[in-house]
Amino acid sequence: MSITPHDERFMAAAIRLSRWHLGRTATNPSVGCLIVKDGVIVGRAVTALSGRPHAETQALAEASALARGATAYVTLEPCSHHGKTPPCSEALIAYGVARVVISVTDPDPRVSGRGIAMLREAGIEVDAGVLEAEGRHSLAAYLTRQTKNRPYVTLKLAVSADGMIGREGEGQVAITGPEARAQVQALRAETDAILVGIGTAIADDPLLTVRSPGLESQSPIRIVLDPFLALPLTSKLVETARQVPVIVVASEEVWPLSADAEGLPPSALPGYRGRAEGLDPSFGPPTRGEIGKERAPNSLDDSSLPATADVGRGASSQPISPPVGEMPGRAEGGIPPTDPTDMDSRRAALEAAGVEVVHCNPYHPEVLLPALATRGISSLLVEGGAKTARLFLKAGLVDRIQLYQAPVVIGERGIESPLQTTDIPSGFAHTGTLLFGEDRLDEYERGL
Repeated sequence: MSITPHDERFMAAAIRLSRWHLGRTATNPSVGCLIVKDGVIVGRAVTALSGRPHAETQALAEASALARGATAYVTLEPCSHHGKTPPCSEALIAYGVARVVISVTDPDPRVSGRGIAMLREAGIEVDAGVLEAEGRHSLAAYLTRQTKNRPYVTLKLAVSADGMIGREGEGQVAITGPEARAQVQALRAETDAILVGIGTAIADDPLLTVRSPGLESQSPIRIVLDPFLALPLTSKLVETARQVPVIVVASEEVWPLSADAEGLPPSALPGYRGRAEGLDPSFGPPTRGEIGKERAPNSLDDSSLPATADVGRGASSQPISPPVGEMPGRAEGGIPPTDPTDMDSRRAALEAAGVEVVHCNPYHPEVLLPALATRGISSLLVEGGAKTARLFLKAGLVDRIQLYQAPVVIGERGIESPLQTTDIPSGFAHTGTLLFGEDRLDEYERGL
């Protein structure tokens, strides 16, 4: 059966539905499903909070007997393997669905093509690839973690009319207006984690939570690149660490050898606590030495992550030097400790406040990102500052750029933006422009 405009219309609706729970389905993708009979939607669902039940089983239950002979529109290929729940393909067969229309084939090797084959063997007509580009966009975080063994990385920058992202010595400077800031809050709400460098954490003392009414519980995990544990105990991040998780990424070299019988740094990120909806409790820590390995196989609940290298176009495969000025002891504040005991006391104080300390070179994103993926983090928002943005751009590990431009003029002591619309790296395509009050948002993406 050929694809019709009705198929595209219903799939577009399923894709919109899938976005409702972005960032809230733990390791599972947020999938949308519609059950349609005689042109009428008789069942609809999105993957439940925390990842279960899946969209298909919920939509089928809503449709009940009306599912027999109907068409199911699903944004991702229905699963075909037994996990904590039976395969969705079996549910579609059991309910007597006549046709299944799919946007994106699942890259998970346990599923890829098998769900489609199972449906066809049962006599169900299957059409795949409907609105695939749109479907892949909505599933970008899941697809990136599956195929590249790392989170999908968005770099967000707000740039003034004179090309600045802030002013030295003044902490946070409002560049965009309230409409644009509300949009950024919505982006945070659908992202698993947000990352800043220690310079920004000290200079701006940001909270990095979602503050839009009704969305506060969707605040992402906060991550700080902090090689010498210079994050002040009085910072907003530390003071709220027990409410919203904070991970500090410190240098491996400063880990006290006495802390491990073999003289090795901790091998894994501490347990990922996730959002209020919770991560699958079966999620376990990676094995010893996993962070230090170049691409170790990972064991996840609902995904199998191939050990695929992901050095972006134009990226260097060599270790990346710390950004100039980002290290504590420079203008951003803090003094690198020379006494291991001092370092150990800083770590203990942060941990006592509820901060999770991870020892993994902060300036090796090609190692850090896969480690985050093992903790179920599928999407990462890089918000600051300029040096951290350059770090990820140089590594070729940015997938999407959101560049806000505002009419505000910063003037003297301005901090120059690492990026302008005139020097977007090669490999990125301009995907759209939106206006929020007086501010303009240009978005650029790399192909998945």
